[in-house]
Amino acid sequence: MKILFTLICLLLATNHLFTQPFKPVDEGSEVSFRIKNFGINVKGSFTGLKGKIVFNPDSLASCSFDVTVDAKTISTGIEQRDNHLRKEEFFDADKYPQIHFVSTKVTTSDHKNYLFVFGRLTIKGVTKEISFPFKAVSRGDDYFFEGEFPLNRRDFNVGGGSITMSDNLTVTLNVLSKKG
Repeated sequence: MKILFTLICLLLATNHLFTQPFKPVDEGSEVSFRIKNFGINVKGSFTGLKGKIVFNPDSLASCSFDVTVDAKTISTGIEQRDNHLRKEEFFDADKYPQIHFVSTKVTTSDHKNYLFVFGRLTIKGVTKEISFPFKAVSRGDDYFFEGEFPLNRRDFNVGGGSITMSDNLTVTLNVLSKKG
């Protein structure tokens, strides 16, 4: 019985050793969104990706994501609109410079090759629970994470009521994370 207990402890300790920290990097990554404005899909993105990701597909309980993007980097391809989106009515980027996601749990998913992440997203000082499926693709020593989820911008006090801009948008994550 002692030998079995020792083997189980060694197995659990060894599995934890293979859980690696990763750093998300801007180069090779894209954090983007799509929203309808005047009936046309507008795409935008953020850079300034920072944080820490702990990931091991064989030990989901030890996985965690703590990642931010810089709200001031919002880019829709139109500078005047970007400057407007940085102001108080929308992202208030001077007061709230970061958009922050921290995971609370990673689980398996019903979708083939996907996992599911649960966590807290903070935008403009408002924190909401979110969850979404994602794919983790090994690239040598690194990982590439892909995911997509819907958001209601008004849940985070981003922009007021509008007859021209949709409340709902889709966030797409394509994040390269380097070992270390």
